[in-house]
Amino acid sequence: MPLKLTETFVQRVKPDSRARTYGDGRGGHGLTLHVQTNGAKWWYQRLRIHGQPANVGLGGYPLVTLPEARHAALRNAQVAQDGGDPRPRKRPVPSVADTLAAVIERDAPTWRHPDRTAKNWRNVLRRHASDVLALRVDEVTSADCIAVLAPLWNTKRETGRKTKRRLAAIFNLAIAEGHRTDNPIDQASAALPNRRGDQQRIRRQAALPYHQVADALSVVAGTNAWLGTKLAFRFLVLTAARSGEVRGATWAEVDTDAALWTIPAARMKAGDEHRVPLSTAALAALSEAQAIAGDNGLLFPSARGKPMSDVTLSKLLRENHVPAVPHGFRSSFRDWAAEQTAFPRAVMEAALAHKVADEVEAAYFRSDLLEKRSELMQQWADYLSSD
Repeated sequence: MPLKLTETFVQRVKPDSRARTYGDGRGGHGLTLHVQTNGAKWWYQRLRIHGQPANVGLGGYPLVTLPEARHAALRNAQVAQDGGDPRPRKRPVPSVADTLAAVIERDAPTWRHPDRTAKNWRNVLRRHASDVLALRVDEVTSADCIAVLAPLWNTKRETGRKTKRRLAAIFNLAIAEGHRTDNPIDQASAALPNRRGDQQRIRRQAALPYHQVADALSVVAGTNAWLGTKLAFRFLVLTAARSGEVRGATWAEVDTDAALWTIPAARMKAGDEHRVPLSTAALAALSEAQAIAGDNGLLFPSARGKPMSDVTLSKLLRENHVPAVPHGFRSSFRDWAAEQTAFPRAVMEAALAHKVADEVEAAYFRSDLLEKRSELMQQWADYLSSD
């Protein structure tokens, strides 16, 4: 790094496997850039106040630019030299629970389902991090975070990941508000079991060879799982849809007479409405699903009549030793379509709701190829039932 910070360095410096700090060199009045492992950048100043060393938060980058941070550091140094205290009057330090509420209030307008997501955030942290929630946000140590995450890391991978990410968001806000200068999750991460090999194994087993998909359907159908869960999995495979699209599907989106499921743009990854032709097998799954229809209009509600959790289908497969993840069945479908049919690539990609990568091609390619896709999805259903 340069002897003194530069605009280019501050803008381009990349996160590392652990948090890093970069000082502004001689004459910088203790100005320091803190770069977290998630890429967030914060300014603080090291100086002596009334003879005692202290860190003074100056805000986050790029909201506070390098020139602005230097100006604030110079002003603070002058105040401290004159015997004053440049730190703002201390506000009461909030608890972790209070800061969680502030994070939810800040982020909820950006969430697709604010009430449901907020409830999930609270429930996960109350269940697994209740001791931390009760602490002041400046009291939490990396050891506290390890105590929360370590029991989840190998046994409940998805829950552990969510808990870690949500705690990190809480402490990032605490840093921004001047209650902390570090995020204890950064240090805790280094002490958690290394899951790299586990992740590589999951990637290798994420999708089944297409000739094993019918067996997976049979395995799941023979379990004692909730009917809605089994039907959601079957529908997901038959439509080659994403898990979130299936779990959030409603009867209002389905036209059984036209054998068509229209997913609104707000629920699609690409932000465009997507029409899904329904094979006879997919329509049969919907016919069975009418027996569990509730007041909320969901095709596949949970056993308690609520939206299905995002880990329900993954858990179903894992507990029944199906070496795949829900999203992997889209890959199985794509491999089958490429190797066992003569449909053009464009039809296969449209079936997966993939955007055309080439902008020129996309400008001229306006059709969603519904008729061709209807034939393709029926052939997929026929293939899965042919054994």
